Amino acid sequence: MTLAKTRSVSLVGVDGLVVDVEAAITSGVPGLHLVGLPDTALSEARDRVRAAIFNSGEDWPNRHVTVSLFPASVPKKGSTFDLAIAIALLAAAEAVPARACADLVLIGELGLDGRLRPIQGVLPAVLAAANNGCRTVVVPQANAAEAELVPDMKVVSARTLRALLCLLRDQPPPIEEDQDEGPPSPADGYSVRRHDIPPDLDLADVRGQAEARRALEISAAGGHHLFFAGPPGCGKTMLAERLPTLMPPLEPDVALEVTAIHSVAGTLRPGQPLIVQPPFYAPHHSASRASLVGGGSGRVLQPGAVSLAHRGILFLDEAPEFLAGTLDALRQPLEEGEVRISRIEGMARFPARFTLVLAANPCPCAAAKQIDCSCAPGARRKYASRVSGPLLDRIDLKLELTPASRAELRYDLEFAESSKVVAERVLLARERTLSRLAGTPWRSNSEIPGPELRRRFTPSSEAMQGPDQALQRGALTARGLDRVLRVAWTLADLAGHDEPGPDDVGGALALWSAVRQ
Repeated sequence: MTLAKTRSVSLVGVDGLVVDVEAAITSGVPGLHLVGLPDTALSEARDRVRAAIFNSGEDWPNRHVTVSLFPASVPKKGSTFDLAIAIALLAAAEAVPARACADLVLIGELGLDGRLRPIQGVLPAVLAAANNGCRTVVVPQANAAEAELVPDMKVVSARTLRALLCLLRDQPPPIEEDQDEGPPSPADGYSVRRHDIPPDLDLADVRGQAEARRALEISAAGGHHLFFAGPPGCGKTMLAERLPTLMPPLEPDVALEVTAIHSVAGTLRPGQPLIVQPPFYAPHHSASRASLVGGGSGRVLQPGAVSLAHRGILFLDEAPEFLAGTLDALRQPLEEGEVRISRIEGMARFPARFTLVLAANPCPCAAAKQIDCSCAPGARRKYASRVSGPLLDRIDLKLELTPASRAELRYDLEFAESSKVVAERVLLARERTLSRLAGTPWRSNSEIPGPELRRRFTPSSEAMQGPDQALQRGALTARGLDRVLRVAWTLADLAGHDEPGPDDVGGALALWSAVRQ
């Protein structure tokens, strides 16, 4: 019996498991047999691997071949094991040195002609390999830039199986046709749902709405959720689209985490393997619950908009128009910062710590002027109630917007601050926050848990008089109190105060209770 072993990675969500791929050639009925709970796509690897080996000029062992995927009790999914199976089989047949591939982690799908096709999820797979102590990984050449983002990892890339075999045998590389094959595109069956913000957007473009622009600054400084209510044309969408221009670039470790999610979803753009700016997502109000929070079949679990907006902004325009129950599905990720999708085969986890921005018209007819509204009071209340009270309770900043006046439309531009000026204040506030939270796992005021917030970061009794009275009247919930305290700390950081004073706490309370059902 001849035996050889390589390794690959099995992904569940953004978490990876290193899998040993063992190939044994024994006497018996000729054929390739896969064991270790492969799914349908993986079971079909035997035909892809066979054709790829033949078309790479190699001999297929006409004997009984068993390929085992360890741990055998964990289900394996997808076509990314093709390369590891092919190399393990050829090493068992002594076509390549077994020692040359024993310490390699091989990730890639094989075409029938022997090409290594680009795949999704390379970055989280390489991260999982690095965390498992592996130091050399082999990926398709189109995914090399993405794999090289992982520090202290040697990345070997190849366009074809033949080229990789020459490398393992210490032979000169073959002469190949130039193939410019990029990452998976929508035409390959992957849905790109990214909404990029044009670089020329600036907060100074918004006329009037001084309170709303101030709310954007507070949201950017502390990561607080926003709700804008107002008639069409008052600037709700303009304001939301300019929130990313106030936020600083992602830190290196956060950028890797965000990029890993987009790698699994197949939304990375060619030539830009690393996402360094906070993402912005604005799904249409016809979006389903699964597209919003993630899901899919047991074989393919995809991240939803809440995960694709991780460490960025999720903007839901026309919020009351979303399907019943879809908005309430946001409540769990808003509290926990991640989405857990359970299926009978197991559970997938996707990070989902985002800033939520909701926008809503005051009534179904969406009249530009209140005098033109034909909706009955009951219809207006029913429409507003589609954004449920429990969800509103989790929104830190709520504002009712009115259309800008003629004077603001004509003359406000010369007084409006630019995104660059406001972003500098946001950066200073974030630095004060990070200094105060040094030694803790939190990066912003919005991430501090309620118990820790009340235990370690409670303002003075004088400053808390307003919230205490609101609690006594029943106008403020316990969860709402946590939201008010977080915003109060952000206001203090923006003002350069050591701790929130009465004005900071009062301002936070006013912003939390400005819009109620």
